[in-house]
Amino acid sequence: MDENSLKFNSRTIHGGQKPDKAYGAVMPPIYQTSTFAQSHPGGHQGYEYSRSGNPTRSALENSLASIENGNYGLAFASGLAAMDAVIKLLKPGDEVISTNDLYGGSYRLFKKVFEKYGITFHFVGMQDVLNIEAAITPKTKLIWVETPTNPMMNIIDIKRVAKIAKKNRILLAVDNTFATPYLQTPLDLGADLVMHSATKYLGGHSDVVAGALVVNDKALADELYFIQNASGAVCGPMDSFLVLRGIKTLHVRMQRHCENGEAIANFLRSHSKIEKVFWPGFENHPNHQIAKEQMQGFGGMISFVTKGNNYEDALKIVSNLKVFTLAESLGGVESLAGHPASMTHASIPKEEREKSGVVDALIRLSVGIEDVNDLIADLNQAIE
Repeated sequence: MDENSLKFNSRTIHGGQKPDKAYGAVMPPIYQTSTFAQSHPGGHQGYEYSRSGNPTRSALENSLASIENGNYGLAFASGLAAMDAVIKLLKPGDEVISTNDLYGGSYRLFKKVFEKYGITFHFVGMQDVLNIEAAITPKTKLIWVETPTNPMMNIIDIKRVAKIAKKNRILLAVDNTFATPYLQTPLDLGADLVMHSATKYLGGHSDVVAGALVVNDKALADELYFIQNASGAVCGPMDSFLVLRGIKTLHVRMQRHCENGEAIANFLRSHSKIEKVFWPGFENHPNHQIAKEQMQGFGGMISFVTKGNNYEDALKIVSNLKVFTLAESLGGVESLAGHPASMTHASIPKEEREKSGVVDALIRLSVGIEDVNDLIADLNQAIE
């Protein structure tokens, strides 16, 4: 059967994969080698040095391209390494428009690393795409989108942003970490480039750090590959193997993440001590209709604040959880709770955080795949 005819659940297992040529291994071997023998200078079997290419990494990159409906995948040492490669497409004087509700590490990379090289970053509320159009100048070369956003779960209309980007000949990149290709495929909606922290849902087991880019255009892929090879932040063979193994169960894990997420979002919304719950599955969530149109479900990421918006209450709740683990990161099989203001978004100045709703009392949940009744009971005892 032609691979292109396979449905998503089959692609996670078979997409871009073939039995190993040497012995027919069903799972790609971990080619734990830095270099490859050559019969004569330049006479190799497709690989010469593992920074430039490695068979295990190639297997992962082929899988990434398949599940995102793209043509070319690139695997990096982390999600931020993947972002770093994208920004290196730019030059001094260029401008980037990004959402004002952005992962703290992305903000830090933009502001603390690349701004000093003459690249200007504008942060706007992208829930209204008119804000993007208003920020475009002749120097705008990249629009960077997160949707759902981290941690406010705002939804951005990828299709409409893509039309704006194409009209102005601007590159559009979408961080698809929260949704994963199980829920949305940005390339199909008009994006030029998809990025993942593969550490999260793609790996799925909190045991690996990796990043990914997927594109359709060969010239763009070649340029990114040059940067990847020249800069060297590649995904190692063991990490590639672990992410590829995680992808094979992505569809069944995401189904349970979504089911548990919906149950917990509704529990929190009905709790007398909770002021506000941020989850795109609610009909009164801003841009809920767009989420319905561009996503296949609403995911397992939820944020909330208690009544009174009290910082101390938030710290007590996250410190008293027993089944949820207080930890950074997200997307693993286990449920995690975080306090963005002091953890994932601490690198963003307080006044900037609070403009986008990341107040000191905000709690972010990564809902895992445990029994949902245990998770609800744990949240209830911590809140009470």
